Amino acid sequence: MTYLLGVDTGGTYTDAVIIDEACDHVLASAKALTSRPDLAIGVGEAIDAAIAGAQVNGADIAMVSLSTTLATNALVEGQGGRIALVAIGFDDAELTRAGLTDALRGDPVIRLPGGHNHAGGEVVPLDLVALRNALQSLDAGITGFAVAASFATRNPAHEIAARDLIRGVVEKPVSCSHELSQALGGPKRALTAVLNARLIGMLDRLITACEDHLRTVGISARLMVVRGDGALVSADLAREKPIETILSGPAASIAGASWLTGETDALVSDIGGTTTDVCLLRDGRPKIDPKGALVGPFRTMVEAVAMRTTGLGGDSEVHVVEGLSGGLRLGPRRLMPISLAAQHHPDLIHGALDHALAQDVPASDGGQFIIPLWAVMPAGLDAREQTVADRLANGPLRFGHAVRSRMESPALGRLVGRGLVILAGVTPSDAAHVLGLVDAWDAQAAEKALTLFARRRTGAGTRIAQSGQVLAQQIVDQLTAQTVDCLLQAAFAEDDREWSDPEALVRHPLSVAGLDWHQGVVQVQMSLGVPVIGLGASAATYYGAVGDRLGTRMVLPEHGGVANAIGAVVGQVRMQATGAVTSAGEGSFAVHLPAGPKIFADRGEALDVLETALRSEAEGLVRASGVEDIRFSVTRDISEITVENRSMFIEATLRVEASGRPRIAHDG
Repeated sequence: MTYLLGVDTGGTYTDAVIIDEACDHVLASAKALTSRPDLAIGVGEAIDAAIAGAQVNGADIAMVSLSTTLATNALVEGQGGRIALVAIGFDDAELTRAGLTDALRGDPVIRLPGGHNHAGGEVVPLDLVALRNALQSLDAGITGFAVAASFATRNPAHEIAARDLIRGVVEKPVSCSHELSQALGGPKRALTAVLNARLIGMLDRLITACEDHLRTVGISARLMVVRGDGALVSADLAREKPIETILSGPAASIAGASWLTGETDALVSDIGGTTTDVCLLRDGRPKIDPKGALVGPFRTMVEAVAMRTTGLGGDSEVHVVEGLSGGLRLGPRRLMPISLAAQHHPDLIHGALDHALAQDVPASDGGQFIIPLWAVMPAGLDAREQTVADRLANGPLRFGHAVRSRMESPALGRLVGRGLVILAGVTPSDAAHVLGLVDAWDAQAAEKALTLFARRRTGAGTRIAQSGQVLAQQIVDQLTAQTVDCLLQAAFAEDDREWSDPEALVRHPLSVAGLDWHQGVVQVQMSLGVPVIGLGASAATYYGAVGDRLGTRMVLPEHGGVANAIGAVVGQVRMQATGAVTSAGEGSFAVHLPAGPKIFADRGEALDVLETALRSEAEGLVRASGVEDIRFSVTRDISEITVENRSMFIEATLRVEASGRPRIAHDG
């Protein structure tokens, strides 16, 4: 018998599923809490439970595939390691474009003269001595480097030289922009390299945790990782380019949704602990975003499914809206639910909540806690970060006990951003426990936390809710309302009619009246024209009301809570290689190769040379991921203009795609 193992690591849960390849049947699935900082614990528990449930031997598992939302969540929440950007040939204005300033978050930038022009010619030589001196002045907290040079897609020589020097001096991971995208647009490529560098350590820890446990249980099968466009890649390639795994969890969930339901046209909505991801399924396939993956505020150059990702999930932070009327808002930050925190630290959580409830005034810190996530005290902290960290050395604390002045709040934010601590507070998951919708963690702690939270006041001085039970229903209703907004925005954006502003349309009075099915002198009705497939562990808890509000059929498949893990093992390996031929003058054609531009006098020969090089590159990548039966497709986009009745060549972009299923065989 041949079995497939799919694993998905999300912000809250790690899922595992065993599929019998012969009959395309789910034998068993399992969930475990995602464990931080040691991801191996949650990965191991999920895999072990799935194998036990399926009653199979590890030696009979022929392929393992991993998808994850960790990279997506990190970008949405502003997390990841500290990095340094080496920017070659860019001016000040260019470094403020494409969201690069926000992505850097104050991390150091080493600016150097250099780079190339559109034709691949060197503008000025690269000053490697200046780079070496700058590297030696950086602090020890830098975890990786991003290197971006002007027109590196036309000639990557300066990026390669900088990369080799960095690796020789500091031995830290280096992400070069030309290795992540062959598209023009230096600032956007630099942004993509920055985000990639920030994610390398995180994804490496996850892959290592998975590989270590597979060996422990006797599984020798090849490990694959899902990319953001739904394709599978080898674990080694995913380690080098973790940015390509952004939206990999949602991409896997779409494949899983199609496999589970047989639906070909639907909106797929996947709710996790941190985000809600919405994508349109047409003719059984998701659309690829032609502009590059958009995650939170960042538009990258990574090919991924056209997914709308919103910071809304079961573990989203609950905020009180400022103003006289109050109201609630959820997200985008993820908290550890109080009910879950109380599972791990019952005496601390219950003791602190009981003490706060005994007071007459609402808790100034909202009843939040700070949970340290490090195994050993982190290095490279500034003075205020170290002060907060020292207070947490013996374990979690109430927010107000760990942060004692406004000056320390930014320091805490930086610790949260680096994934060193997590805040615990009231979330929709806690509300679901209070209402009896779920019973996974400590419902009593959730009841206490919501009772305390309900004492908070609106701008008019009234309590936001009369009890914890009332507040719990308000939170669930708010989750429903924000989920409806997410789906309606996606529907307007993907509709055949080009609506000008989907976000504004969702809030338009006519849209609200349509969803209310207003019946008066004017009758207004609005509903979705396709069903919604609800995925995620909590979809069954919340999504029934969402379907009712949108007037559409809500499909909640039996194994929808592990759709990501299912999708991880039903995909194919797909690799692309892209290159360009540009005009180097009349009758002269420049082929831009990794070794630098090469000039040809014949256009056809130039295009053939580039296609051969790209075919070889794509074939090597898919063979490295275990594909033997390879299919190729080639697209040529040739730009020409007509001048005085003569056709003049401008540029050609070639793209070669190699694809196939990975070999289902043991790796050892």
